[in-house]
Amino acid sequence: MPSTPAQIMNLPNILTMVRIAAIPLLCVLLLSPERETGFWAAALFAAASVTDWLDGYLARKMQIVTVFGKFLDPIADKLIVMAALIMILPFDRVPAWMVLVILGREMIITGLRGIASTEGIVIAASNLGKFKTIFQLVAIIGLLLHYDYHWFFGIDHPLLVVNMHNVGMFYLWIATVITIWSGVDYLYKFVRVIVK
Repeated sequence: MPSTPAQIMNLPNILTMVRIAAIPLLCVLLLSPERETGFWAAALFAAASVTDWLDGYLARKMQIVTVFGKFLDPIADKLIVMAALIMILPFDRVPAWMVLVILGREMIITGLRGIASTEGIVIAASNLGKFKTIFQLVAIIGLLLHYDYHWFFGIDHPLLVVNMHNVGMFYLWIATVITIWSGVDYLYKFVRVIVK
């Protein structure tokens, strides 16, 4: 039975749509490599990441999980990650091959899920996908912040200076490894189910 407009326009789905609506603003902020715009881009990306968790939590809590929400939520996640990574490529903040691996994996797995669903097959997602997403989000926030940040006693006498680009790259390496691992894991499960 098709979802009605009232069912579609529930709070979790609205949060998902807000996340998608934030993407153009994120892209505008990332047109500049300046520290301040990077900070606001990171803040916007972090807020969007929180809505990613919140919309799923609310959908389950309020028992209003819809087909529309199941379709839109993962697309919103992929779009905002893709937008952030592509926009920082011109500033050499991230290796192009890593972006290609991450985006290529998402496209391949999305395609395989589409094939499986047309056959009425559900392939359970592993926890690897969740870990991949967490490390990607943390990595992107670090890469958007990019610059040195002084902690505790201020700029003149900082107790700790953290280069956020290095933090971002550290987590991006982990995210890339998990991205490949989870992609291979899903492909293996897909082949096992299809060839039965």
